[in-house]
Amino acid sequence: MYQRMGKPVPGAGSAPNALVVNVSARHCHLTQEAVEALFGKGHQLTPIKWLYQEGQFAAKETVTLVGPRSRVISNLRILGPCRTLNQVELAYTDAIALGFDIPLCQSGKIEGTPGGMLMGPEGFFEMPDGIIRAERHVHMHPEDAAHYGVEAGGRMKLKVGGPCAMTFDEMLVRVDESFKLEVHMDTDEGNAVNLQSDTPCELKK
Repeated sequence: MYQRMGKPVPGAGSAPNALVVNVSARHCHLTQEAVEALFGKGHQLTPIKWLYQEGQFAAKETVTLVGPRSRVISNLRILGPCRTLNQVELAYTDAIALGFDIPLCQSGKIEGTPGGMLMGPEGFFEMPDGIIRAERHVHMHPEDAAHYGVEAGGRMKLKVGGPCAMTFDEMLVRVDESFKLEVHMDTDEGNAVNLQSDTPCELKK
């Protein structure tokens, strides 16, 4: 009926899934080898909080990161499950405080990045590389990507409202069948816009 009248169908064109925007505080992803070096042979990570993406969790275990200035960040949370590479994700303010000169790069693309020392209750683990500031990004299911007209590796904008309104450009698009629609930004970015649970946010191509 609406089509015959030349009017838009109510609700048509709306996004298939609700957008969630979360601040990703500093954390690390570790291999099983690193976990065992830090917590003892055979140790398994213990989930204490399940994250928005399926199968991902914040672990009970934390480590201490030692910076070039001999300053440390203690209680650095490990996110599980274990991965095939070791990576620490910091905001720039974290890195400056520790003395790291970290690059902005896509998660997992750690070639040529600085390394550092991790301390756990049962030992030390030296990372030759993997300390980064992760690019802000949006996780998408393929149906979300089709709705927004983007592909994996593409870029979008995130318009954030509220009293500290700002538009973030260069939002990296990550697409996978297992993903739910979610933006990740770091604490520097979240604080810049005073991101709250009721802050209006909109993705734009």
